[in-house]
Amino acid sequence: MCRWLAYYGSPILLEELVYRPEDSLIDQSRQARLGVETLNGDGVGVGWYPDPPVSADGAPALYRSTIPAWSDTNLKDLAHNVSSPLFFAHIRASTGTPVQQTNCHPFRHGRWLWMHNGLINGYARLKRDLLLALEPARLEDVEGSTDSELMFHLALGFGLEDDPPMAVARMICAVEETAQRHGVADAMQMTVATTDGERMWVFRYSTEGRSRTLFFSTAPETLKRMYPDDVRLADLSPESRIVVSEPLSSLEGAWNEVPEGSCGVIQPGRDELTPLQPYLDRARARS
Repeated sequence: MCRWLAYYGSPILLEELVYRPEDSLIDQSRQARLGVETLNGDGVGVGWYPDPPVSADGAPALYRSTIPAWSDTNLKDLAHNVSSPLFFAHIRASTGTPVQQTNCHPFRHGRWLWMHNGLINGYARLKRDLLLALEPARLEDVEGSTDSELMFHLALGFGLEDDPPMAVARMICAVEETAQRHGVADAMQMTVATTDGERMWVFRYSTEGRSRTLFFSTAPETLKRMYPDDVRLADLSPESRIVVSEPLSSLEGAWNEVPEGSCGVIQPGRDELTPLQPYLDRARARS
């Protein structure tokens, strides 16, 4: 499938997480330990929010390339020079759609970013009906051919900008109901991150209840008490959080598994981690 990481907190250089950890995203592109595929070489992308904002609308910057992450010299230079308080990074392993720039994550719409690990089973059979579920204006915004990008635009159409958990639940239900009509089992497999630049939402869900791995970092203040001499923790603010497909280090106590079938929001103040099921129940009742 793919590997991804999302960072929220005090501004840091992208290379601090993309390149420097012992099990960095670059290392995972060559040898993922917890993914379905060991090799994730079908493209790479990063999306970040400049601090201070550069554009008047606060839209994130985006870099995407079909070059494997481990040999992308432009990515390495960018990561060495760009600092951000919120960024997404993604390495792609295609599930069948072409290796092209428009199929690389993250995907962007206005202020929003979206990235995904997983797949819609039977996507070739379901794609036409799912595209027809989009409003015509949103259909024009779909640039690539992946299920991941289509999921994003479905969620936007279902109200992502107002209520991300409900919009994602409605998107899941639309995919599962379409799959049921076509006789496709275990339709949805996903870990998703999305953000508007101020808050970040993450989701772990699969129809069969056996989702791809997802972890979040322990609060920095807790880690600093556990490891007072670890210089890697010194510059992290209390608000800093990392969400990853697989841990970036073997530091004991640093990583916590996101529960199956859940959604979380990382935001100023208190973060929240809740079951996704109540949103799914409400979404099904509306359909």
